[in-house]
Amino acid sequence: MAELSLRKLVDFDAPNASTGIVNGSSSNILNWDDQAYPNSYPRYKRMLGNFWTPFEIDMGPDKMQFPGLEEEQRKTFLQIIGLLALLDSIQSDFAMRFAPYITDSGINAQLIILAQQEVIHNHSYSYVLSSLVPRDVQEEVFEYWRTDEQMKKRNALVLEGYENVMKGEGTVASLLEGIIFDVTLEGLNFYSGFAFFYDLARDKKMLQTSTMINYINRDEEVHVELFTFIYKQILAENPEYNTPEQNAKITSIFREAALAEIEWGNYVIGYKFDSIDMFELEGYIKFVANKRCKQLGAKELPFPRQETNPIKWIKYFEDIDSGKTDFFEQKNRQYTKTTGKFNDLK
Repeated sequence: MAELSLRKLVDFDAPNASTGIVNGSSSNILNWDDQAYPNSYPRYKRMLGNFWTPFEIDMGPDKMQFPGLEEEQRKTFLQIIGLLALLDSIQSDFAMRFAPYITDSGINAQLIILAQQEVIHNHSYSYVLSSLVPRDVQEEVFEYWRTDEQMKKRNALVLEGYENVMKGEGTVASLLEGIIFDVTLEGLNFYSGFAFFYDLARDKKMLQTSTMINYINRDEEVHVELFTFIYKQILAENPEYNTPEQNAKITSIFREAALAEIEWGNYVIGYKFDSIDMFELEGYIKFVANKRCKQLGAKELPFPRQETNPIKWIKYFEDIDSGKTDFFEQKNRQYTKTTGKFNDLK
């Protein structure tokens, strides 16, 4: 099993453009006009262009609306915020543990921005809670990850996966497995929660929170793009790891993750809300799992019968080119125009 070299702080004998994404040779001097991977600079610019902070969003309207939500809506709202807070907390740390093994300065720079964006995401959850509920409730929500048994069960797969990767870190195989779990976390584990907030926005409720969720959704899509690129590039440069067993691992992990997400969705959303159809939500989660497997290059899909997105309306929330305006003012809510940026409606 090939071991990984850590990126050197400076290598006087190496070129500025790396000779490999892992175990490559690189001076570690970042010159955006001298990059080994042509998509690095455009993605870097896109990540910079997506920059936002929670302070830009006035939570006043949501503060007025929150007490008037149905009791189950308020409960689900807080449960999902508690889940997202855990996921983004561990994600920023994982990115920084992952980055030292990347021997390309441009890709490493993007991982640094990614980690910062995850910190902003986590800040947004504190910002939302501090705007809506008393301090004791905020603290309770940030303890859900260890007090809510269903949430603990829901998080077990990715937490155990990350822990196992950390124990086996230092090999190409463990790095590849870590990327699969990363794409699971960023590209699947948020999506029933996103659907809940977008459903509220459909009813013109909690639009400020939904705007933040939309920004997070947009960021996570770029993060998935970055990690899937790294995954494919590692395989391209180390073809001995591009095996049927490696492909089967992608499918297996995403099947298990999607079923856990469906179980969580039934627990936290279920049939509590007339506007969210659980059958459609299950199909949507399977659809997203299939999409992520395709992005990673899997030869077999975990849910081959779920090739289409059954929640048609969610397309218009995910596709917003999020400007710095109120949720329903962005691009005048283009209900008849989609960009293909997120989930295809095939």
